[in-house]
Order: sequence, then structure tokens, then C-alpha cells
Amino acid sequence: MKNRTVVITGSARGLGFEMAKCFRKKNFNVVISDINKKDIEHAKGELLKIKSNGDILALVCDITKEKDIINLIEKTKNKFGIIDFWINNAGVNQPDKLIWECSSEEIKKMIEIDLIGTMVASKYIMEEMINQNYGAIYTVEGHGSNDAIIPGLSIYGTAKRGVTYFVSSLAKEAEKSGKDIIVGKLSPGIMITDFLVNSFRNNKMELSNKNKKIYNILGDYPWVVAKFLVNKMISNTNNNVRITWLTKRKAIWKFLSYKFRKDKKIK
Repeated sequence: MKNRTVVITGSARGLGFEMAKCFRKKNFNVVISDINKKDIEHAKGELLKIKSNGDILALVCDITKEKDIINLIEKTKNKFGIIDFWINNAGVNQPDKLIWECSSEEIKKMIEIDLIGTMVASKYIMEEMINQNYGAIYTVEGHGSNDAIIPGLSIYGTAKRGVTYFVSSLAKEAEKSGKDIIVGKLSPGIMITDFLVNSFRNNKMELSNKNKKIYNILGDYPWVVAKFLVNKMISNTNNNVRITWLTKRKAIWKFLSYKFRKDKKIK
């Protein structure tokens, strides 16, 4: 039986990388992509340590550059023939600033990366999956997708709210294609990664004590979340689904049990 192939954007570290590891353990051909060549080569080296019948392709891809998205799809097709799963995971966090403290360039960059990049990538992979008659496209949601509002995350939240609407619309449009294409959302909740303390990928920022507390209460490590999400994606056969890790029931339990837990993930 031929190995299935998954492409994950923004997968040199964090949730994307942990999902890549999970897919590799399940003998998928795994295509990782990220903006930094050094990071992506390091991630490839780590994936090669995992025993698998699948192969690995590592490519540099800036999700804001149309030619990079096209190159990612074409090189994956050339190597593996078919793209079974595509995961829109690439994104950056917002500087912890109120909207009037942000520059217009920061605003535009956030929307370009976290919203427009996802939309353009989805356009091209939809075209490919229509041509091959099937496939699955999943997109990672974030703060704002559930209408939550936190001061200092207005741009990021707006982008992710837009992503949620877009994916719901894309799922409806996928039905119009007449092909066996699944479109869904991944809701990972709060994950304890470098993403939380970096804006625009590598700019360190200090979190408020209030935010640290919230993250410590509700946060989970990405490898825990990734395993859950990957298993659900592989088994899912329904279009327009949301695969949710941090359910309301889990969140309530985390708040109730917090004072008895000793793990403080963010100091």
C-alpha cells in the first residue's frame, strides 16, 4: 500500500513540528516547510531519527509569497505524486501592544501572514485536490476564532476570526466541486511554545502576570495536542468539522484543578 502524504506549513517547530512527528510515526510521507532554512534542516534531522516507512521532504516556504506556495505544491507532487493532507499551520503572534501602539506595518504584516497567506495557500491546494479528485485541508485556528477578546491581541484575533469564517466558507465551496475533499478546522487551545513569548517569530516579549496565569491554567504542551489532532484528522470522514482539543469541559476542569497542580509551565 502506497504511503499517504501530508504537507504542513510552518512546521520547523511548535505544533507543526509535533504534528509532523506524529504523521511520520504513522508512516506518512511528511513534507515540512518553514521560512528559515536552518530551522527546517534541523527539523528534518530530528524527523529522520524516527523510524518510519515514509519519506521526508523539507522545503523553505514563506507563506506570504505566492511563488513559494506554488513551489511547495509542485515539489511535493514531483516527489510523491499525490497530496493527501494539507495543514495550514504557519502563523505569527502579535506584539503585546494595544492597537494604537502598533505600527501600520505591523498590522499589515500580521494580516498578511495569519490570514491572507492561509487563503492563498488554500486556493492553490484546492485547485490541486480538485485535479486529483480528493484530499483533506485543515487549518489551525487561534485566539479570536471563538470570539474571545484580549487587549493586546486585537490584530491576531481579527486574523484568526477571519480564518474561521474563511474555512467554513471553503468547506461549503468544496462541496460545489463535486470531489471528495474534506475541509476542516483544528482548534488546539493554548499551547506552551515559543509562540507565546515571541512576536513575528523571533522578537522576544514579556508576558503580563495575568496572561502567564491563564496560560499556565489552560496551556498544554504541543506534543500532547498534536497526537490528539493527528489521530482525529486521519480518522475523520466528514467535511466542515472542527477538531477541538480544549473543550469547555476540559477548560472548566483545568480551572478547578489548577491550585492542586504543581506544573507551572511559564514562570
